[in-house]
Amino acid sequence: MRELRIGVVGAVLLAMALAVPAVAQVRFSLGDGATLPAGTFDDVANTGWHGVGAIGFQPADFPIGFQVDGMYHRFGFEAEALDAEWQMIQGTANIVFAFNTSEESKFHPYLIGGVGGYNVKAVGDDAEGADSETNFGVNAGAGFDFDLGNVAAFVESRFHAIFGGTVDPETLDDATANFVPITIGIRFGGGS
Repeated sequence: MRELRIGVVGAVLLAMALAVPAVAQVRFSLGDGATLPAGTFDDVANTGWHGVGAIGFQPADFPIGFQVDGMYHRFGFEAEALDAEWQMIQGTANIVFAFNTSEESKFHPYLIGGVGGYNVKAVGDDAEGADSETNFGVNAGAGFDFDLGNVAAFVESRFHAIFGGTVDPETLDDATANFVPITIGIRFGGGS
C-alpha cells in the first residue's frame, strides 16, 4: 500500500511538472535542519532533526507560486529511559508569496503556508508493534533565498500544527502537535 501511495504522489508531481507553462520557473529544493517541538508535543518529544525535498512552481513576474514538499523528522522521546524515537513523515501543499525585490538583489524573502498530511509513529526496541497515525495539519512560515545564479541557498522556518497529532500527558486526550523546523538548503533551477 505504501508503494502505491509513493507511486501516485510521484505521478502527480511529474504531471504537474509537465503541465507548468514555459513562463514559470520550476525549482527543486533539498535541505535539512533542526526540528523544535512546541506546546504539548514538547512534553513528550525532544528536539529532533529533519530532511526535506520539494518542487516549486513560480510564475514569471507574479509574486504567488506553489510548492509541494515532503519531510522526514526524527525526535527523541522525552522519557530518556525508553529505547524509542518519534518518526514523522509529512507531505504538504503550499502557497508561496515572494516579495518583490530589485533585479540586482541576491536576497529574496518569501512567506509560505499550506496544508498537509502527517504520519507519526513511535519506532525503536521499546516501540515494537506501535501503530502509526496520519492526521491533517497546517503550516505557515517565512524564509529567504540567496541567489547564487542557477542555484540558490535558502533558510526557512515554519510553524506546523497537526490536529490530533499527540496526546496531552496530563489529560491523555488527543492534542495538537506543534513543531518548528528550521531548514537550511539549496534550490536548483530557475534562479530566484
